[in-house]
Amino acid sequence: MKHIRSIIFFSICLIGLSACHKDEQDHEEAVKYVVTSPLRLDTTIVHDYVCQIHAIQHIELRAMERGYLEKILVDEGKVVKKGQLMFQIMPTIYEADFRKAEAEAKAAEIEYLNTKALADKNVVSKNELAIVKAKYDRAKAEMGLAEAHLNFTKIKAPFTGIMDRLHVRVGSLLEEGEMLTSLSDNSQMWVYFNVPEAQYLTYKQHTPQDSTITVQLRMANNQIFPQKGIMNTIEGDFNNETGNIAFRATFPNPSGLLRHGETGDILMTEPLKNVLLIPQKATYEVLEKIFVYVVDATNVVRSREVKIKAELPHVYAVEGVAEGERVLIEGLRKVRENQKIEYTFIPPTKVLPTLELEAE
Repeated sequence: MKHIRSIIFFSICLIGLSACHKDEQDHEEAVKYVVTSPLRLDTTIVHDYVCQIHAIQHIELRAMERGYLEKILVDEGKVVKKGQLMFQIMPTIYEADFRKAEAEAKAAEIEYLNTKALADKNVVSKNELAIVKAKYDRAKAEMGLAEAHLNFTKIKAPFTGIMDRLHVRVGSLLEEGEMLTSLSDNSQMWVYFNVPEAQYLTYKQHTPQDSTITVQLRMANNQIFPQKGIMNTIEGDFNNETGNIAFRATFPNPSGLLRHGETGDILMTEPLKNVLLIPQKATYEVLEKIFVYVVDATNVVRSREVKIKAELPHVYAVEGVAEGERVLIEGLRKVRENQKIEYTFIPPTKVLPTLELEAE
C-alpha cells in the first residue's frame, strides 16, 4: 500500500509541474511587445553653446593729466551722451601754462612781423627772417601743446553709453593714466561662442557664402532674448587645446536689457535632410555602443548597432536601420537575442508625437 501511495503522489506532482510549465508557456506566449519603424523626414536640430556677451564698445576712461579731481559730473550706471563732460581735473596750473605760452606766442608773432617788414626793405637778411619765423612757429607749437594739456583736464564721453562704477572720488590726486571708470555702448552686443571643429566644418560646407544666418540667445534666466542675432564673423585660428573656434553674433539691444559681461547660451539651428528618426527609448548601450532590437520577417528579435547622427528631444537621428524595418520600443529588457515574439505595430507618425508626453 505504501508503494502504491508513493506512485500516486509522484504522478500528482508530475501533473502539477506540467500544468505550471504550461501556464508559464501560455503566459510567455501571451505577451505582446510594441514595435514601430524609423520615420524618414526633413527636420532641424538646435545646437546650444555657452556664450559671453560684450558691448560693441567697452572702454576704460583714464586721466590724461596729473592733478586733483575737482568735479564728477556723472553717476554710476547712468547713460551719458557723446561729448558730455564727465570729469574735471583742477585746471589752475594748466591754465597758467597756457596763458604763458599764449603770451610768448604773441611776442614771437610781433617780432616776426617786425623782422618781416625789415626784410621786405632789405634791412635784414632772409636768414635772420627765417630764424625769427622758426621762433614764432615754435612758440605757436608750445601754445598748442599747453592748450592740449588744458583740454585734457576736461574728460568727455567719446560715445553715448552706460557708465560703470567710479574708481575715484572728488579730491583724489590723479596720476597720469589712472583709471576713472569704464563706458559701454550697449546699443548692439557682440556675443562670442566656441564651436567644435566638426560642427564648424559642417557649418562651412552647408552654408552658402554671404548668406545671413540668424541665431537666438537664451539668457541666464532661461528666457529667450526677443531680438535675433546675425552670425557675422569667425575667428581665424582654432584653439589647439580645446579644438574649438570662436564665432561672433551681433544682437540689437534697443531696450538696453543686455549688459557687458553677461553670459547665456547661443541657439543655432542646423537643418537635417532626409534623416531616419527613432525613439531614444528604442536604444540601449553596451560598452559605449548604441544598439536596437530589430524584428525580422520571422518575428525573431535581432540586436543591431546603430550610429547616432544627431540627438533631438526624445528622438535620435540614426544610421544602421532601414525605413521599413521594425524596431522594438518597449520591453527591451525582457527579450533575448534570437527570441521569437508576438508584437503590436504602431506607425511612427503616432509614436513620435507621444514621446514628449511620456517623458513628462
